[in-house]
Amino acid sequence: MTIQVSAFRWVPPFAQGHVRDLRVRWALEEAGLPYEASLIGREDQASPEYRAWQPFGQVPAYRDGEVELFESGAIVLYLSRQSPALAPENEAGRARVASWILAALNSIEPQVAQLALTDIFHKGEPWTLARRPQIVEMVEKRLTQLEACLGDKAYLEGGFSAGDLIMASVLRSVPDDILAGFPKLAAYRARCLGRPAFGRALEAQLEPFRKHAPAA
Repeated sequence: MTIQVSAFRWVPPFAQGHVRDLRVRWALEEAGLPYEASLIGREDQASPEYRAWQPFGQVPAYRDGEVELFESGAIVLYLSRQSPALAPENEAGRARVASWILAALNSIEPQVAQLALTDIFHKGEPWTLARRPQIVEMVEKRLTQLEACLGDKAYLEGGFSAGDLIMASVLRSVPDDILAGFPKLAAYRARCLGRPAFGRALEAQLEPFRKHAPAA
């Protein structure tokens, strides 16, 4: 069967281009694997049928006739073992790519997500005035460590991999004024997001949002 990836039919403008099915779409584009988007709405998220595929009612979920998965990191990790475009074919190389996928999700993204919560979902609330500088400090600490690991390399392990795909996806949420303090990471993010496969994945996510946008 053709690979199926669940995605939202529509989301508010602030979330468009940032829903996590984009990570899976990008990996599939890099690997040259055809897929179909299985579009869902709010009414589908709590349905028994969808919860059997994605227990939390979120996106993305993945199936290919043999494997069913949920969580974008798990899906990209699985795909990285299916395509040399996403990871080396030797076990040591695959293990390094897996390490970077997990590092992006566990060491970088939790700090960045806290910043998004204060800047987007709780913007203007009094408590954010005291809390935000502390979060920025934690984000900058992680970015300092990551930039040291990257050094002068184009990508984290030399050639582009699924580790870079997830890391760049996380770095998309870092505000430009903060990332500007890390020029090597800023160039790295731009390099990753400039890949044609990312452009195709982004357009594939945005097209249904335009089609299903609520009437003005």
